[in-house]
Amino acid sequence: MCGFAGFLGGQWQEGEAGATALLRRMNDTLASRGPDSDGYWVDGDAGIALGHRRLAILELSAAGAQPMESACARYMLAYNGEIYNHLELRDELRRSGARQAFRGTSDTETLLAGFSHWGVRPTVQRCVGMFAFALWDRQTRTLTLGRDRLGEKPLYYGWQGQGARRAFLFGSELKALRVHPAFAVEIDRGSLCLLMRHNCVPGPYSIYSHVFKLPAGSLLNVSLSNPEDAPIPYWSAIEAAERGLAVQGDHAEVEQLGELESRLKRAVRQQMIADVPLGAFLSGGVDSSLIVALMQSQSTQPVKTFTIGYGESDYNEAVHAAAVARHLGTAHTELYVRPEDAMAIIRRLPELYCEPFSDSSQIPTVLVSQLARQHVTVALTGDAGDELFGGYNRHILTQRVWGKLSRLPIGVRRLAAGILARSSPAGLSSVLGTLQKLLPASRRHAYIGDKLQKVGNVLGCDSVDALYLELVSHWDSSSGVVLGAQEPPTLLNGQPLTPAGSSSAERMMLLDLLTYLPDDNLAKVDRASMSVSLETRVPLLDHRVVEYAWQMPISAKVRGAVGKWALRQILDRYVPRTLIDRPKMGFSVPIADWLRGPLREWAETLIDPARLTREGYLDPKPIRQRWEEHLAGRRNWQYPLWDVLMFQAWLERQAVS
Repeated sequence: MCGFAGFLGGQWQEGEAGATALLRRMNDTLASRGPDSDGYWVDGDAGIALGHRRLAILELSAAGAQPMESACARYMLAYNGEIYNHLELRDELRRSGARQAFRGTSDTETLLAGFSHWGVRPTVQRCVGMFAFALWDRQTRTLTLGRDRLGEKPLYYGWQGQGARRAFLFGSELKALRVHPAFAVEIDRGSLCLLMRHNCVPGPYSIYSHVFKLPAGSLLNVSLSNPEDAPIPYWSAIEAAERGLAVQGDHAEVEQLGELESRLKRAVRQQMIADVPLGAFLSGGVDSSLIVALMQSQSTQPVKTFTIGYGESDYNEAVHAAAVARHLGTAHTELYVRPEDAMAIIRRLPELYCEPFSDSSQIPTVLVSQLARQHVTVALTGDAGDELFGGYNRHILTQRVWGKLSRLPIGVRRLAAGILARSSPAGLSSVLGTLQKLLPASRRHAYIGDKLQKVGNVLGCDSVDALYLELVSHWDSSSGVVLGAQEPPTLLNGQPLTPAGSSSAERMMLLDLLTYLPDDNLAKVDRASMSVSLETRVPLLDHRVVEYAWQMPISAKVRGAVGKWALRQILDRYVPRTLIDRPKMGFSVPIADWLRGPLREWAETLIDPARLTREGYLDPKPIRQRWEEHLAGRRNWQYPLWDVLMFQAWLERQAVS
């Protein structure tokens, strides 16, 4: 796991020495991604500069240093990630007649050998792993950027500057690009709208104008003679879903579970290969417990596992993780976090995340990464189980309710939605609060009026795509919270996504795989772990597992009120169900209460009306209205308020950096 940055073209008034110095400054911003060594390669005649920061995981010697030249001297590569099947690729290269004398055991060298023998696209199609890379072809004077199939590793790019200063910039994080003198610090207001809606900036956009994220599963070829090429997909999650849906039901349930377990064990086994200490995050939930169980079943030593806990019982999963760890026999480490520890992280978030990001589970993710890094350099995670196997409430409720609800005339549903919209949430909570007292404490809901208004919004939806957008939105486009802006097109507000043969829940899961997973979940974990030089690996995102998951029917994922049914069946073979069965808690912190308490002064400073007016990005009126309602306890606006606060904190950081 590493980081890289570079540029093509632009003015080189100080020649290669000046370009190297600039490259070094860009690379220095990525030091936490690669603390072990740095490397630079510049070709003044071609106008290309590649820089690399290394976190040594495989081949710890200088034989793994980058940028790395191919044995044939045609290619130079700067690369971030892991190719888990790279030793198998070496065997295939030998069998196919490639005359490659490998200097070391790094997957970087394997990639270069593949590029030389098979070509770029055929090589990445053979790869199993997570990666982003920049490859310079001396023969064609072409730069190729590539990103893994599911978007585990980040890669930003864009043309910046005018005239002779115009340069193509690229790198693992935006802060590296900002160092280049051609970079224009211009916030894209459309991207800011998307941040307010989704708590992240979805690809292909970034928070800056004319700077983009390379889409997952894509290659981009750029040269000074052909500067406007577009990304070309080499793998498609939509096509993988369609292929899987077409063959669903070809095998018996017991055979499917056996095949899924086999693929998961293989993915875990390959991802446990490292020349440095390795462990895993363990929350005690289904996904992380399954990954740890499969690790321990294939290890001769206790697996190192890590979790964090809270004093607040509503947010504390540490006791459950400890019980799973005891059963599996792992070497378990836990840390109970005080509120002040978590809140200290909040001040650092604008530094750790290169663009504004407001999924508040970033806080515990940073904390568990810090804990793990004290003991290991690589940690496996259980991410993607929810997206692939129907683990979110929206999947379960859609599967159970949407079919019946959608049969009601849309006029009737919109009438009911209008009645709820006109009702005061506080009034609804007051009326229903009396009725809730008749229920057991475990069945009562805080802010029941808010939840009913959300139900009203759902009732007015005329399609699954509209329903999904409603469920994942914080501020919507009609709020006008971003001044002078309009939302750009995304997968969620354009043409409906309807792969043939999919159920409503499966369409939602595909949207999660295409949007929420890379833009939110994976970005969150990447930035948090890389801030402490920890490599995280996601076995569930082995593309062979992903493709097989789509061959399994929805009944193997959502069964009644239970999500992730198939994963639970496999986990039952390793861990007693009594240790796992409990309501889903998520990886969260009590932001709503903190905003009314210890974070109130910090928040007030960031959303001061005069400050918002002076900066000119956000409208103070709707923000202050929600802030006052939240402080009074009439509404729980923690998510939209956190979106605003994280942008404001990030904006403040940019002004001083």
